[in-house]
Amino acid sequence: MGKSYRPYLPEQEFLLPPSLREWLPEHHLVYFVSDVVDHLNLAALDAVYGDEQRGQPPYDPRMMTKVLVYGYCVGVFSSRRIERRLAEDVGFRVLAAGNAPNFRTIADFRKLHLATLAGLFEEVLKIALEAGALKLGRVALDGTKVQANASKHKAMSYGRMKEKERQLRAEVRGLLAQAEAADAAENAHYGVDRRGDELPAELQRRESRLKKIRAAQRALEERARQSAEKAGKPRAEVQQAKPADKEQYNFTDPESRLMKGSDGLVQGYNAGGSGAEVAVDRGAEPDAGGQR
Repeated sequence: MGKSYRPYLPEQEFLLPPSLREWLPEHHLVYFVSDVVDHLNLAALDAVYGDEQRGQPPYDPRMMTKVLVYGYCVGVFSSRRIERRLAEDVGFRVLAAGNAPNFRTIADFRKLHLATLAGLFEEVLKIALEAGALKLGRVALDGTKVQANASKHKAMSYGRMKEKERQLRAEVRGLLAQAEAADAAENAHYGVDRRGDELPAELQRRESRLKKIRAAQRALEERARQSAEKAGKPRAEVQQAKPADKEQYNFTDPESRLMKGSDGLVQGYNAGGSGAEVAVDRGAEPDAGGQR
């Protein structure tokens, strides 16, 4: 009898709705950011929308603020990367509570509320500093450690407070500028309407994706049989020939092969037995996993 394993049922649905608070440890940064933003005055964000009832309702500004503040704290500045994290990262999913704004909505929210968000972000950092934190995620709040006195309290002069406030304001401006630069660079690279990690259309649906993968497996197996036949192997071995695990199949151009070229490995063809190799530009071709 083989080794028994713990249950693994990826198709099993939850019998009861899960509690988001159980997805992460109690002390996680996500909950600090969420609790702090819940206690901030977001009236300036609400005022932008007013009483407008036309069109689809916008995403809750509290949720959007939490997602952006947390993203910048952990070093995720690009709106596209934030959109991906909202689908793949537990921390972001907990903050969004089932919401999934796309990258354009995220970028538009930041641009629309830029000045207000800068002030709110400063407040979050000040609260963290006041609570004794020296870092919030990847954001350094204070470069110097202050020796605590007998009562374990820390003191800061008024002048030092003003200096620290200027430092935090500059830190926030830098983080928001980094987010803007990341979005601008990705818009130029992918186009304003593309995430950049889209699968080819035929691979987006699970049914067609599985069909495509099975066709690729059959093509690789046929190549292995042809190679065995050319090598003069017995018929039985030809029929049983299997492709090596590292053998690759290009979904965009199945006839091309991964070949050694003067500049390293390239996706290309051998030009009619002449020994010449024709390279294929792979920069715009996603593989089966959508990577570029």
